[in-house]
Amino acid sequence: MNKARYTEDKIALALRQAEMRCMRYGRKLSLVVATIIGLGGVALAQQPLQPQPAQSMTVHPLREGAVYWISGGGGNSGVIIGQHGVVIVDAKTTRDAGEQLVAEVAKLTTKPITHVIITHSDCDHVNGLAGFPDGLTIIAHVNEKQEQEAAFAAGGRGMPPPNRFPTQVVTQDSESMTIDGIRFILLHWAPAHTNGDLAVYLPEEKIVFAGDILTTLILIHPDKNGTLDGWFKTAGGLLALDADTYVPGHGNAVESKAGIQKRIDDNQAKRDKIAAMMKEGISLDSIKAEMGDPPGPGPSGCRGIPFPSFTDTEYQFQTAQKQVPK
Repeated sequence: MNKARYTEDKIALALRQAEMRCMRYGRKLSLVVATIIGLGGVALAQQPLQPQPAQSMTVHPLREGAVYWISGGGGNSGVIIGQHGVVIVDAKTTRDAGEQLVAEVAKLTTKPITHVIITHSDCDHVNGLAGFPDGLTIIAHVNEKQEQEAAFAAGGRGMPPPNRFPTQVVTQDSESMTIDGIRFILLHWAPAHTNGDLAVYLPEEKIVFAGDILTTLILIHPDKNGTLDGWFKTAGGLLALDADTYVPGHGNAVESKAGIQKRIDDNQAKRDKIAAMMKEGISLDSIKAEMGDPPGPGPSGCRGIPFPSFTDTEYQFQTAQKQVPK
């Protein structure tokens, strides 16, 4: 077979056909992935596929010669240098950004990248894996892997690369592992930003890579079964760790315990205010106006689906709670 003749459209068509066959015969989604990889491992992660200009990346040392984080090009990434290799936390948005991240790591050490830990399934943390070398151990929560598979099967905007799915999954709420002499604890408290969030905790260094639990706004993916209650539980879990440095999923500054506590307090006050207005029978539109929600849809995720506002998310939660039998 001449693999070069498969255009992007033909690969997409093959994907749909393979998915339909798998659904018809009850096969697992992994067979869909295997079918497309068998067509030549064409990386379809980014749409449109035009080359992207180099994005500015900034390297921030946390422990010189050992632990760094790199902003720019997508979500923030962690770099942990072990005895013989390097562990990356989150891989940026595009193939080009992933290649650029790999090049930045090469400036810090000659040791090869051996592992990547993914904090959640959004494309700005995953899809840069297309620019990474082959043969990596890719670690993520089991729900994150399922979200990647679903996004790949759906195709379209933000689809992850076909040959960069997790090779090792976390199934417990807390899993401790030593990679190349470095101790990691991977933590999942609840569905929060997504259903597959992981916090990456380095207990000896007292550093946490928090993913999108910590961003400028609380953003919840209803399409990935994220929950606002889960965000509060997860933020509280982060606060309880013996850590002093928290790297957020986005932004140019690390977070402290005091900063996380303020986030929790401020957002709990917003929840309480929304609940009080709902109890008075005030309409959602009026509540949103009172809370200062901007008009129109909010920011969109990788797949173009707008995030609901904090007010929308809390209103829906409170409404659902009222419908649950006591």
